[in-house]
Amino acid sequence: MINFTQQYQDFLDRGDPRVASWPMMDNPMKGLTLVVMYLGFVKVAGPAWMRDQKPYNLRWPMVIYNFLLVGISAWVFVNMGMLGWFTKYSWRCEPIDYSNNPDAVRMAEIGWYFYITKFIEFADTIFFVLRKKESQISSLHVFHHSLVPLTLWFGIKYGAGGYNSIFAFLNSFVHTWMYLYYGLSALGPSFQKYLWWKKYMTILQMIQFIMVFTFMAQLTFFPACQISEPPGLNVVQASISPSCLDSTAN
Repeated sequence: MINFTQQYQDFLDRGDPRVASWPMMDNPMKGLTLVVMYLGFVKVAGPAWMRDQKPYNLRWPMVIYNFLLVGISAWVFVNMGMLGWFTKYSWRCEPIDYSNNPDAVRMAEIGWYFYITKFIEFADTIFFVLRKKESQISSLHVFHHSLVPLTLWFGIKYGAGGYNSIFAFLNSFVHTWMYLYYGLSALGPSFQKYLWWKKYMTILQMIQFIMVFTFMAQLTFFPACQISEPPGLNVVQASISPSCLDSTAN
């Protein structure tokens, strides 16, 4: 047990020292606890509580929530673009900058904010439960919302910025449009005529997945691209990048 504890501590110590003191970055247990609480509510406690309750009318909380996510997602996308992906980052190979260069530290900070939004997005499923929309709580939906924050913790802890930020950059763009659709849908039938572009959302998400997977795969199969990380971990997030279009507004 002592040996395991020391190995675990050594593993944590190999993380990026710039993020070590940031909230929830000292170890993965806080995020894991929130995921367990999320699963406990959406799979057990929530349905049991709502069994004899009438569905809640959450129209305006959903409108506020969805447009809040539109703003946050757009902010992440624009900032990551201006810090690198619109300007100086290479779409062929972009090593992670672990220095205290202001742009590198800022990119890590934006990545951390993106990580925190994944816990805010638990509300997607919570709204389903409170509105008794159990049919929309698919296994893929719950799996996606549970796995993404756990995976992102490793990305921020051991490789914030550079090529690892490609997922946050593209995903925040997709989520800007996705939550815009949800927010407009929540406003009611009078806004349906403005949602003709819903059919393109799935295509946009698939393009995101292909772009992230292709970008990350080339780091593995083309050794000419020199990547550098703290010892012990090469974070590849492409496997969890697609976001299923399971709206809180339906």
